[in-house]
Amino acid sequence: MEQQYFTRLAEAYKRGYEMKYAGAADAPEIKLHYFKVKEVLPRVQVVLSFLHGIVQAEQCKTLLDVGSGRGVFLFPLLCAFPELEVTSLDILPRRVALHECLNVGGITNLHPLLENICTWDAPDKSFDVVTMLEVMEHIPDTLTVVRNSIRLARNYVIVSVPSKPDDNPEHIHLFSNEDLKNHFLNAGCSKVKFMSVTNHRVMIAYV
Repeated sequence: MEQQYFTRLAEAYKRGYEMKYAGAADAPEIKLHYFKVKEVLPRVQVVLSFLHGIVQAEQCKTLLDVGSGRGVFLFPLLCAFPELEVTSLDILPRRVALHECLNVGGITNLHPLLENICTWDAPDKSFDVVTMLEVMEHIPDTLTVVRNSIRLARNYVIVSVPSKPDDNPEHIHLFSNEDLKNHFLNAGCSKVKFMSVTNHRVMIAYV
């Protein structure tokens, strides 16, 4: 069976890649395989479902996605909400370059940045929603990432983390529901809500 792609994104990426690296001797390998359509992960599905409701209620017009990486959440997000203003944040230059190709190629509602959520000094309440899917377990300074994500959000912070130990050496934390709840309530959120996803915790924090 022929492999399907996120066609609009793949075409934009290819255009942007050709424009960004035209004539460059050291251009990176083109990464069209990132845009293959795979099964949308359950944690991504539940977050997109929640976003549909708050976008319709006009509570989400701008979104910051922290740790966008290879686009596991970012690409389905851009397809589901083509008018949503999305800022993608990552600490890896190669990931940001991938996202920049999308912007240059025509996905102008995507704004890629090379920044660290723990140190980024953007103005308070810059975004309606901040998403951090599979990010917090990688960051040593939990308190700072929680405080800064809340500082940047007007309405919600959405988090997903693994719920069971695994063999990923980059996972340095394993959070319980109570851990996440206490971190976000102690940092100033009004309430939190959890959604069940196999092997993961998904939490909505109300700012």
